[in-house]
Amino acid sequence: MAEAERRRSDRLMLTMPLRVQGKTERGETFDDEGRTIVLNRHGACIHSKHTLRHGQIISLYSPGTMRRGRFRVAGPVEPPSEAGGDWAIEAIDPDLNLWGIRFPPLADQENEQQKALIECRECHETAFLRVTAAEVDVLETAGIIHRECAKCGRETRWGYAPRDVASQIAPGETEMFDEARLAATPGNDRRRNRRVALQLPLLVRDYYGRREITKTENVSKTGLCFVSPANHLLGEGLVVVCPYDPSLASVEVRARVVHREAIAATSSNIYGVHYEMQKKA
Repeated sequence: MAEAERRRSDRLMLTMPLRVQGKTERGETFDDEGRTIVLNRHGACIHSKHTLRHGQIISLYSPGTMRRGRFRVAGPVEPPSEAGGDWAIEAIDPDLNLWGIRFPPLADQENEQQKALIECRECHETAFLRVTAAEVDVLETAGIIHRECAKCGRETRWGYAPRDVASQIAPGETEMFDEARLAATPGNDRRRNRRVALQLPLLVRDYYGRREITKTENVSKTGLCFVSPANHLLGEGLVVVCPYDPSLASVEVRARVVHREAIAATSSNIYGVHYEMQKKA
């Protein structure tokens, strides 16, 4: 069985009520209602009304099993909304069975965590490192996890290696990004007047609650390009609304940053994003 299939066979789509307890960045205690969305033997994806932080330690209480355990937040798996957010978490105690569910025993080759080729997005150090199931969930959605980087000497943001991100570009998209870069270059009016440079109002949201209203520089059936001073990273997950009209109901589309390039003499970047299909749990 393939690695991804083995991982998914260990996952259950099951809703269980929870009490989510922790502390805010200001040190204030919170105790909210939550629920599981997907769970596995060592963690889960949960919904919480409270905004959680990567690396944060929270306590979960399951009224169904009357058990309590401590978990580490790996990161978001859905962009937050007014109703809360969805987060991937992993048990600090690997022997904890908060769910009261007996999972089948792991085969010998499954006892080790899977590995992934990931890159520090700051120093571009690439390493083949072990990643937990929760971190894989975050990489497949938000696209970015947080890890200590020996070269940077601190915690930085990591994502799949650039070659893996580049493989998501559909045929013909590279040319679209090149056209968008030329259209976005100051003084390149000839390119701006070409029909390949279609400017539409655009709403961009990331998985940490940040939002931006900008405009496209180019669009296609499989993606779009836009210019922004925001620091979006290669491989990062976004949701976009295009064309955006605040007076109308928004239809958000998931997308992933597959191209990023600085624009000379400005503080902005040209971003190429590729639309994504909804991933199955």
